[in-house]
Amino acid sequence: MQSKVVPATTPFLLGSPFLLALAVILGTLAVLGLITAGAAVTGVLASLAAAVLATRIYRRDVTAVASYIESLKESEQNHSLPFDASPTARLLAAGVARIHTDWLDKNGQLRSGLEANEQILEALHDPLILLAQDRGVIKANAAARGLFGDRMAERDLAATLRNPHLLGAVDAVLGGASSRSVEFSLPVPVERVFEARVTPYRGQGRKSTGTVAILTFHDMTAIKRSEQMRADFVANASHELRTPLATLLGFIETLRGPARDDPDARDRFLTIMHDQSGRMARLVNDLLSLSKIELDEHTPPTGRANPLMIARSAVAALELKAAARKIRLVLTAPERLPAVIGDDDQLAQVFQNLIDNAIKYTRDNTEVRVTLASTGGRRSKPMVSIAVADCGEGIARTHLPRLTERFYRVDPARSRALGGTGLGLAIVKHIVNRHRGQMTIESDVGKGSTFTVLLPVAADETLEADDSLRAGGSAA
Repeated sequence: MQSKVVPATTPFLLGSPFLLALAVILGTLAVLGLITAGAAVTGVLASLAAAVLATRIYRRDVTAVASYIESLKESEQNHSLPFDASPTARLLAAGVARIHTDWLDKNGQLRSGLEANEQILEALHDPLILLAQDRGVIKANAAARGLFGDRMAERDLAATLRNPHLLGAVDAVLGGASSRSVEFSLPVPVERVFEARVTPYRGQGRKSTGTVAILTFHDMTAIKRSEQMRADFVANASHELRTPLATLLGFIETLRGPARDDPDARDRFLTIMHDQSGRMARLVNDLLSLSKIELDEHTPPTGRANPLMIARSAVAALELKAAARKIRLVLTAPERLPAVIGDDDQLAQVFQNLIDNAIKYTRDNTEVRVTLASTGGRRSKPMVSIAVADCGEGIARTHLPRLTERFYRVDPARSRALGGTGLGLAIVKHIVNRHRGQMTIESDVGKGSTFTVLLPVAADETLEADDSLRAGGSAA
């Protein structure tokens, strides 16, 4: 039901000046004897009655139209006037209704456009931030919130990004300068390089608050890493391939010269050449694998992986190699182990590299222990730990921080003799970084080493992991 609104400007009586003038004229005519006093009084009363009636109709129509307009303020549809409204009021209301309908249509189009723009901004792959004149964050799209956190809105940009060059470019643009571009890096959780572009936007209209800035980020990590990997590949490959290539060239020259007619020397040299060629092939394969992993390191995997199945497959694949040196592979895991966030192929490479490394450096007639367990819980993030322990000579503490560097070897001669490329642990480290996991190395000289990898549990497996931890788990 429409609320009744009485406009404050509605006159008390319509035609009041006219009535006063008419009363004066009739009174004058009555005094002059041109009309009787009764006729004068009758004329004045008739005019007064007509004015009162007209005023009532006017006030009713004005009140009805005002109430009708008031009812349209918060309404998305038109209402009808009361039945006692005059045709003139209905005509006026019809005009207001047409204006209201046009306004609703335009408002709907405007809302649809705003919603479409909002969806486009949210769907942008690149982070985008809208900054106010005081450098406060007005809005950030989903990509920006995912990168910098959900609490950036209505806060100074410096509370989220503290890079002085970027903040200086933003201040310059807000101060009236043209667009600026700045390259900067975010060191955690994995170093990423961005190109930030600050573009001024000057609002139009009476409610404009001056210049605001649009800050967009373009991820340059893949490009930068590709450039760095290209340089590293050339430097490392030339260094590591020099020795086997020199060996091959030397034996080829010998086979073409003094050993041309010596079958024994030829067979021995061909065996060495085959070993050196295999070493070069392994090196190239590891370099290519490492390059691919580094290229994708800043993009975490989204799939689910079963660590126990991957561990069993890796152990089965390396059992023959271990048996050749009478080494036992012992796999220990709880009956229930949660899935992890991961890439099956890359995690298989982690298991194989760690177990293969342990087999190379453990003593004969010993064992390599592979232990899987759930860790973390209520206060810390649930993880799955994979520990690979050998019974080798151990590694001095001074070497531990550098073990995951490319081509770093504690004993280069022994590593090459065992067929190592110096890239196995580097590959493991970068895969673990991509999975947002952790890797630790513990070693006692004379007793052996333990390499432990921690991987985050899949989100929907968290509760199951906590239940498993409370139950204590049992060894398989």
